[in-house]
Amino acid sequence: MQLFRLFFAFYLAVLMGVGVFAQERGTKDEAKVMVESALVHIKKVGKDQAFKDFSTDKATWTKKDLYVFVQDFSGKVLAHGTNEKLIGKNMIDMKDQNGKAFAREFSNVGASKGEGWVDYDWAHPVTKKVEGKSSFVKRIAGFDGVVVVGVYR
Repeated sequence: MQLFRLFFAFYLAVLMGVGVFAQERGTKDEAKVMVESALVHIKKVGKDQAFKDFSTDKATWTKKDLYVFVQDFSGKVLAHGTNEKLIGKNMIDMKDQNGKAFAREFSNVGASKGEGWVDYDWAHPVTKKVEGKSSFVKRIAGFDGVVVVGVYR
C-alpha cells in the first residue's frame, strides 16, 4: 500500500508539472498581440528606448515562454528578451539544425510582405531543448527592421 501511495504521488506530481508547463506555453494569438504591443511601444517611446525595454523589462515584455526581439534587415539583433548577449550580433546567416536561415527569412518576410509567420527550430528558453518554433514577424513602420515573437510548437 505504501508503494502504491508513493507511485501515485509521483504520478500526480508529473501530471501537475506537465500541466503547469503546458500552461506556460504562449499561443500564436498571444504572439501576434505581443508584436502589435511592441510596435505601439516603439511609436510611443521611440526605437532606442523601446529596444532597451524589450531587452531589460522582463515583467512587461516576457510572458510565459514568449519574448520580443528585434532585428534590422541586415540581420543585426537590436533587442532580445531572453539573451542580451545576442544584441549587436549579426545573425543573418545563422541556420537552425535543419539548415534554415531563419533570420534571413525574418528580414525577407518583413521587407517583402510586411508581416508573416516563419517556422524553424530554436532552443526553448526554459527547457533548453531545441524545439519547433513559429515566429510572427512584422516590419517596424519607417524602419528597415522587424519585431519578432515566436511560439514553440
